Amino acid sequence: MFASYAALDLAGRVTAAGGWTRAVWLLGGAAAMGTGIWSMHYIGMLAFILPIPVAYHWPTVLLSLFAAILASVIALYVVSRQKLGASRAVAGSVLMGAGIASMHYIGMAAMRLRAICRFNSFLVVLSVVFAVLISLVALWISFHFRDEKTGIGREKLAGAVVMGAAIPVMHYTGMAAASFTASGMPVDLYHSVSISALGTAGIAVVTFIVLGLALLTSGVDRRFAAQTLELQQEKLQRSEAYLAEAQRITHTGSWAWRVAGGDAVHLSEEWYRIYGFGPEKGMSAWEERIQRIHPEDRAKWQQAIDRAIGEKSDYEVEVRILLPDGTVKYINTIGHPVLNASGDLTQFVGSSMDISASKRSEEALRQAQADLARVNRVTTMGELTASLAHEVNQPIAAALTNANTCLRWLSRDLPNVEEARAAATRIVKDGTRAAEIISRIRLLFKKSTPQQELVDVNEVIREMIVLLHGETTRYSISVRTELAADLLEVKGDRVQLQQVLMNLMVNGIDAMKGMDGPRELAIQSQRAKNEELVVSVTDTGVGLPPLQAEQIFNAFFTTKPHGTGMGLRISRSIVESHGGRLWAADNSPRGASFCFTLPTKAETAE
Repeated sequence: MFASYAALDLAGRVTAAGGWTRAVWLLGGAAAMGTGIWSMHYIGMLAFILPIPVAYHWPTVLLSLFAAILASVIALYVVSRQKLGASRAVAGSVLMGAGIASMHYIGMAAMRLRAICRFNSFLVVLSVVFAVLISLVALWISFHFRDEKTGIGREKLAGAVVMGAAIPVMHYTGMAAASFTASGMPVDLYHSVSISALGTAGIAVVTFIVLGLALLTSGVDRRFAAQTLELQQEKLQRSEAYLAEAQRITHTGSWAWRVAGGDAVHLSEEWYRIYGFGPEKGMSAWEERIQRIHPEDRAKWQQAIDRAIGEKSDYEVEVRILLPDGTVKYINTIGHPVLNASGDLTQFVGSSMDISASKRSEEALRQAQADLARVNRVTTMGELTASLAHEVNQPIAAALTNANTCLRWLSRDLPNVEEARAAATRIVKDGTRAAEIISRIRLLFKKSTPQQELVDVNEVIREMIVLLHGETTRYSISVRTELAADLLEVKGDRVQLQQVLMNLMVNGIDAMKGMDGPRELAIQSQRAKNEELVVSVTDTGVGLPPLQAEQIFNAFFTTKPHGTGMGLRISRSIVESHGGRLWAADNSPRGASFCFTLPTKAETAE
């Protein structure tokens, strides 16, 4: 019973250990357990009294001890596995039972006496069957009681009593199978010893010491393991607390869900808060979250999930969720696949981040930029007021002249209807031209959100040339254009592109105001590589500030006495938002060139 209790205790240590520590516990535990079983066997044999002297061949006795230890190794190995299936239990009990039976009959073969030993075959077979059945019971008890952590344990003690009482059944069945007949033949006593009462007591004492030391060592190891586990649990709790706080601060919830069935296996507290559920809702919240995904985003979300499952790949999707109180949140979800040893997809783990605040901030870095761009347009248009008035006045004055002409043709004694009609037609053209100029001016002053459409850049260039005609005329600046006929349209905001061209052309005009010699503003458009177009605005003005070709694009940097320093910064921002780039270079022999590219593929502009 003592050996059985030690076996139950040692089974727990072998199970809990890993690596080389597991091997040490397995071998050391098997040695202690095997010694206990072997000691029971020999003390039981010494209780068998014969009328003749009995000695024991000690090499054979040691062999029987080895058999007992081997049986114990098998037992501890089997019960320390994570699972004990029926096939494993049967195989283990057969091997263990064979080891115990071998120990018993090897031990009986070690007897040296003046008698012939005969065995009852039925009882021998029965003892082996008992050994296997007892081993099966012992493995079952050891497996189920191995994880008891502290104390003697009533269940473990009861299991030890059952095992301790069952093992001698096999022993004494095997002893009953043997019958001795006296013989006058001499006995070979080479390497044989006689066991006295003192020897029997010594075997018992040594066995109890070995088993006691094994239990003591197991208890100390269990205590250290418990302390280590307690420290690990404290660290884990701290880590979980830190993680929960980090998730709360960053508004990021973690989760894990099983592909088979689609049910959740882990949801963090922050995940519940993000989706507006209480933790008491439990895993059922995972199914209800689908109803909170915005109806317009559910298809996008499902497509991302289906693709990730089909490709066993990561997925990232941004959706809106609609809470019961009407609150809309923007959620960015990232999932990572988990594969088993066979390469099959079993789970997805990942995180969901509430990015509503950043979305609102982004909408605000965007609104502010749009407002600043509008202010820049208004400021520039204010500076061009005189020129714009001249541009509008021209078609109005022409319309008045044509109207008077029309009246004269109609007031004659013989009205000239054809001439009057021609004058009226010119009135319509002049009025239309004035309306177009006013419409473009109003468009540049208008406060609106960017509108994506297909834009003919050459048409935008021509519009800006017309709008700035008064300025170029006032300063005797000639305008030369080289516009590619096969230029593709770009997808973008027409007003923003007008602003870019207006800023670059006004800068060129300002750079040539005080210059002597020819003043020319050259505007060129052409197709470039990689499905892009390039537009350049070149002047013959003062050129770029020395060593400051890149600084001119910084906010608030200006070379004009009354400049804001925002025109080029805003222009670059607009071009980059359209997927292009804007740069400047000195022009030879004088002046500067400002160039920008735009992608002509619609999907790039997206």
